[in-house]
Amino acid sequence: MHQTLNYTITMLNNIRIVLVNPSHPGNIGAVARAMKTMGLEHLYLVNPKSFPHVNATALAAGADDILERATIITSLKDALVGSEIVFGTSARLRALQLPTLDPKAAAKFIINEAKVNKISIVFGRENNGLSNEELELCNHQLYIPTNPNFSSLNIAAAVQLIAYEIKMADQIETTITTPTIDLASTEAIQSFYQHLQQTLITTKFLNLKNQNGLMAKLKRLFNRAQLEKTEINILRGILTSINTKNEND
Repeated sequence: MHQTLNYTITMLNNIRIVLVNPSHPGNIGAVARAMKTMGLEHLYLVNPKSFPHVNATALAAGADDILERATIITSLKDALVGSEIVFGTSARLRALQLPTLDPKAAAKFIINEAKVNKISIVFGRENNGLSNEELELCNHQLYIPTNPNFSSLNIAAAVQLIAYEIKMADQIETTITTPTIDLASTEAIQSFYQHLQQTLITTKFLNLKNQNGLMAKLKRLFNRAQLEKTEINILRGILTSINTKNEND
């Protein structure tokens, strides 16, 4: 007896898979296949080395439509435009103080939040993953536990694993009761960071010697907070008030 799978199309449409600098076109095709088998449709490629490519089409094995609709973009920051929640994936834990979830817990969270928020799941390069600077654009870390003596996981396998957990979370009635909230988009947060940095420089709280390290810590703080749209507006209003007072003094 076949079980009928009831996909919640709206939620899955709010999820995008982002590959950063993929170097092997075959992996791109295999990722497209992994996505389509689990109901995910939106693939973003940040500076792929070779795409389109015959090997990508061959490894897609029928998921050509995912490849044809893939968005090719030049920077991770631009690839995240419109996303309220961003997961950076890693096979090793990073000391970046981001909320960290394993695939099963992340999938439950993603399905719950995708009801009203757009979510990006970012996968790094095949050889060395995501840089710390790229992870700073994320507000969650998705940690895939692997053999500590051999943590190299093929990117298509990683996407398949996470996509499967998302599919299962979509099918199983979860006990998550946390209400969804209207989170600020990544571009709104990045604009706030620029406003904050400029204000702190103007007030001489930041200087050229310490601005990068301190701003990185402040970004991690606000990323953990998962700022809502109204909260961003409040914070920017405070910064504007400070700047206005400085101009009048």
